[in-house]
Amino acid sequence: MVRGGAHFTEVELDEVLGHYNIGEIVHVNSLSAGNKCAPKMVIISKHGKYLLKRRPKGKDDLYHVAFAHSVQEKLDKKGFPVTRLVETLDEDNTILQLENHIYELFEFAAGVRYDGSSEATRDAGKQLARFHRSLSDFDSQLKPLRGSFHDSTSVRHQLKLVSNSSAGNDKVKLFDIADVLASLYNNSSVRVNQLGFDSWEEQVVHGDWHPGNMLFCDGKINAVLDFDSIKLAATVTDLANGMLQFSIIGDRPTPAEWPDHLDEEKLIDFLGGYREVIGLGDDKVSSLLDLMIETMIAEAVLPIAATGFFGNLSGAEFLAMIRRKAKYIDKNRDRLSEAIQSD
Repeated sequence: MVRGGAHFTEVELDEVLGHYNIGEIVHVNSLSAGNKCAPKMVIISKHGKYLLKRRPKGKDDLYHVAFAHSVQEKLDKKGFPVTRLVETLDEDNTILQLENHIYELFEFAAGVRYDGSSEATRDAGKQLARFHRSLSDFDSQLKPLRGSFHDSTSVRHQLKLVSNSSAGNDKVKLFDIADVLASLYNNSSVRVNQLGFDSWEEQVVHGDWHPGNMLFCDGKINAVLDFDSIKLAATVTDLANGMLQFSIIGDRPTPAEWPDHLDEEKLIDFLGGYREVIGLGDDKVSSLLDLMIETMIAEAVLPIAATGFFGNLSGAEFLAMIRRKAKYIDKNRDRLSEAIQSD
C-alpha cells in the first residue's frame, strides 16, 4: 500500500480507465495532493493528459456529486476557469460508480500554486465574484446542502464538546479557550444578524475558496479545482471565507509561532478584486470582519472536536492560535473596517 493514505490498485485502475475513451495509456503516476482519503492519478494517454480521482467512500453521496458536476458544467459553458469533466464511454455520464466508489476524470489543468502576489490575490477575489455572478441564475432539479458557518448550532455544539474533551491541564486550557471562542462567535453572529443577514439572498456558493483549490498562470487563476463544498448560502459568507484564507498568516512550524495579525494588503486586494465585478452595500461590507471571525472558529473547531487535532497539529495549540487571531480582528475592527470600507 502507498504510505500515507488511500491508493489505486492496478486492477482497479485498469477497470476504471476502461470506462473512458481516452486512447492508449502511455503513463500513469500517483498525485499526492489534497485529501489523503481521495487518491488521485495523473493519466497520460494518446489523447491527452487527465486527472483521475476516487472520492472518499461514504463522504459524498451520488446526489451531491451530481449537483457539483451540474455546477461545473454550467461554469464551463460560461467560460469560467474550471477543470473540464470527461464523460464515460458506456453511459455518457461524468460520474462513474464501481464497487460503491465514485470516480471522476478531469482534463488535466496546467498551472502553478498561489505565489502570494498582489496580482494573484486580486484575481482570486475577482474570480470569486465571477463565480457568484455566473451562478446567480442557476437552477437545477438537484438541490445542494443549505447553510453556512454563520450562527450555527453545530459550531456551538462542537465548541462545547471541545471544552470537555481532554483531561488534566489540557482540559483546563481547552475549556478556557473554548469559552473565549464561544463568546467571540456569539457576539459576531449577533452583529451580523443585526445587519440583516436573514434577508440576504442565497445562491450556490463555493464554500472552500482558498489558495490550495486553484492553479494560477501569470498571476491569473487558470483553474479552480475543488467543488466538494458547494452549497446554498449568502454569497457574503463565501467572500468572508476567501478574505480570511488569502490574508491569514500561518507559514511557521507551529501555531504558537503564527502571528496574531492578518496580511492586510492581501485582505484589501482580495476584496478589491471582488468589488471590481460585484458591488457591495454598506451592510454587507460591515458584516465581513465578524463573518471572518465566525468562519475561522468554525473551520478550526469541527475537526478538533472530532479528533483532537487539526490535521497533524495539536488541537489545543491550534485553537489557542485561533483565539489570538480572532481577538486581533475583534480588537482592531474599527481600523480594519475603515480600511475595507474605503477600498
